[in-house]
Amino acid sequence: MRVSSKVFRPAMGSALALALVAPVFAQERAPESLLPPAATSQTTPPRNARNDATVIPLPTNGSVVQPLTLPPTPQYAAVMQWNASAAGKLLEAIEGIGAEGLDPADYQAEALRSAIAAGEGAALDAQASRAFTWLVEDMRDGRTPMDARRQWFVVDPDPDLLPTGQVMQQALASGDIAGALQGLAPTHPDYQALKDALAETPRASTSRRNLIRANMDRWRWLARDLGSQYLLTNVPEFQLRMTVNNRIIRSYRTIVGKPGRTATPQLAETVEGVIFNPTWTVPQSIVRGEGLGNRVIGNPGWARANGYRGTRADNGFITVVQQPGPGNSLGMMKLDMPNPHAIFLHDTPNRNLFNNEQRALSHGCIRTERALELAMTIAILGQGASKEEAVEIARSGEYTRVPVSRSMPVYITYFTMARDIDGELRTFNDIYGRDAPVLAALKAPRVQQRDRVTDEELIVIEDDLQTT
Repeated sequence: MRVSSKVFRPAMGSALALALVAPVFAQERAPESLLPPAATSQTTPPRNARNDATVIPLPTNGSVVQPLTLPPTPQYAAVMQWNASAAGKLLEAIEGIGAEGLDPADYQAEALRSAIAAGEGAALDAQASRAFTWLVEDMRDGRTPMDARRQWFVVDPDPDLLPTGQVMQQALASGDIAGALQGLAPTHPDYQALKDALAETPRASTSRRNLIRANMDRWRWLARDLGSQYLLTNVPEFQLRMTVNNRIIRSYRTIVGKPGRTATPQLAETVEGVIFNPTWTVPQSIVRGEGLGNRVIGNPGWARANGYRGTRADNGFITVVQQPGPGNSLGMMKLDMPNPHAIFLHDTPNRNLFNNEQRALSHGCIRTERALELAMTIAILGQGASKEEAVEIARSGEYTRVPVSRSMPVYITYFTMARDIDGELRTFNDIYGRDAPVLAALKAPRVQQRDRVTDEELIVIEDDLQTT
């Protein structure tokens, strides 16, 4: 079979208000229209907002996506003037912060109480500004320091979107100290579900309360607002959901990385295109380590029968690419979401594995059931192809990349307590052992200076598609 490599461009006049794809393949299911209402526009505050005397409202909506470059070092707020009334409200906020899964002892309540009693002035300004700054950092960014977040490679954009100085300035101008802090909480309904569960859990149930607190903090590690339309996969749950306006539209079982070096990392990336009928470049661990390269070069007939195409360079280096087809190890699609970890979502010909209860089987990438349905849905929602075009491309058997003009954020998360796809709060097995360092960090004294970017080793996944 001759395979062409091409990039699809939608024809002029292709429908953009989309009724989504029909069940053209037996394993797929037809989704309804997923297009959300038009998103409310959002103005990003200027980076020097902390030095601007004008009170700038906090953004309340809009998609916040993983930045392509590392952000600058966060800017900390200067000391601002606090009157007794505002400081009293801050003290009340500290005393009630346990409802957010944070510890009031971290924010020097007694020192603030003493400063209030001593009267307004420089000492009160310094103590109140310090306590408020720490509250903002923990509510906005999470209390857990980066070295306790195992394989966490998400760079939270919130410190740039909601600078501490701007938040403090607004709180002092409005007098609503608690409201300014509450406005930093994650908007995802799962955070509220965990908060409600914490309120309902007796204080004697220490282990459960700590687990709830740890998972509430994980939500703060992400962008406060995930956007109006996105993919989110919870690795320990083995589930992927497509979400529109905080409502799960479709869910898909997944296969994730095995524990150990090939455990799936946590990322926030963006789907830039959909690859239908993908090729698979075989890792050298198989080409050389298992002798596949010599077999492909030495037995062209066998290679063609199994969809392999091999080339030998002048220096003897052999490259093997598996061509599109029913037996391709990536199945019928993969999502193009460039990242330095080489992690992506893709199909698999071994769909029977989705029936397993425990599905930590891959070398890091995420295999998705009903993947062709997912691919066509994203291509259509992303305004890369019409329904008819997506079906034709999928059936063509040719490698085709469909770029999308409306990108789709993808969040690869790790929650051991969360709402499942049916909306019920559940616990999930800590398959990678990532709870212990978070729980230890929450018990330890608060770390004041914290990095926004991990220095943990970046493991480039060389997925050999094995499942045993």
